[in-house]
Amino acid sequence: MQIRFVGIDPETGQGNSPTVWVDEGNGGLLVQSYTADEESIAGVLAAGHGPDHDNTIPAHEAVIRIPARMVPILRKACDDAERSELR
Repeated sequence: MQIRFVGIDPETGQGNSPTVWVDEGNGGLLVQSYTADEESIAGVLAAGHGPDHDNTIPAHEAVIRIPARMVPILRKACDDAERSELR
């Protein structure tokens, strides 16, 4: 597995580290960030998951909150993932 660091929240401290990596083997993104609070999760469930999808969050998935200031980092990670060899 070839995981490459892309970026970290520019306002991170020692204890809070929203971070993005690219799996160069399959072009996927790996994201570490804040767990969404109950209000946000309720909002996600109210917004729905699109047609033909259960409106649930499975136990093996999570809703996370990514700070808006990390959008440039995510954009770079998406660009890098598009260029990965096994996309």
